[in-house]
Amino acid sequence: MADQAVLPSATAHPSGSAAAPEAPRRRRNWVPYALLLPGLLWLVIFFVAPMITLASQSLQEGNVDDGYVFTGNVGIYADAFSQYWPQMLRSLVYAGTATLLTLLLGYPLAYFIAQKAGRWKNLVLVLVIAPFFTSFLIRTLAWRTILSEDGFVTQVARTLHITDLLQAIGLTNNDSLLYSQFGVIMGLTYNFLPFMILPLYTSLERLDPRLLEAAGDLYASPWQTFRRVTWPLSLPGVVAGTLLTFIPAAGDFVNAKLLGNTQTTMLGSVIDVLFLRVLDYPLAAALSFIMLVTIVSMVMVYVRRAGTEELL
Repeated sequence: MADQAVLPSATAHPSGSAAAPEAPRRRRNWVPYALLLPGLLWLVIFFVAPMITLASQSLQEGNVDDGYVFTGNVGIYADAFSQYWPQMLRSLVYAGTATLLTLLLGYPLAYFIAQKAGRWKNLVLVLVIAPFFTSFLIRTLAWRTILSEDGFVTQVARTLHITDLLQAIGLTNNDSLLYSQFGVIMGLTYNFLPFMILPLYTSLERLDPRLLEAAGDLYASPWQTFRRVTWPLSLPGVVAGTLLTFIPAAGDFVNAKLLGNTQTTMLGSVIDVLFLRVLDYPLAAALSFIMLVTIVSMVMVYVRRAGTEELL
């Protein structure tokens, strides 16, 4: 009876042992939100607010001299898509092709760095990121020299009839590699290759070699080991690398302008001209918003199909 009398009083008393942990636990619950606050403010100021401004600008009408007025002109989206859908489709195709090429080139290199480079690992990583110490524009201009009409690469391609093959599949219009679809895709592939290698390296470095040994002990062939062990475990790096490559490549306009021609114009070039030369801000904003929604939708579908929703 004495115990029964003590228990309720200890529980109800404000200074009891059962009520004491509530205050610290309540304070600890705010810690994650406080840590997230700077990042959330950054996203609101530099992403959400500009997107709202862009959407609002796309629904305006007027001109530079008289000013623009918000009229809710949603018909501009249909006009923008009907006029510039070829450039939009071309941007997605070029970015997708460059992303695939960076994956094919970057995966073996990332695997070598993570699993085979040994003491040379840091040196090879420095060589991977070394192009970032040079301006993006200068790196792209260098490809004009590499793919020049009388350059070594073009001469070898002609000798091996590679230019004939590229012309047959529609990547070049003649026996020149410069100012063609091929040149634009090569520029995109080169410039964004490090964005693919680094996430792949991060995933492959965490790969436990004992898993590969266990697969071999279970009589798995090298291809089966790659397909059932290495590839699934590196999938987060593959998804991160493809996103880091595809998204900026789809909006790029430098490579298309310096390495392409009038038939290789990407949507980024159109938006650049509309904003800075034609000064048609609503149309340029509408195209930007269409491209944004398209890429975000594709990314969400891709990530969910890849089974790595935690990357969103």
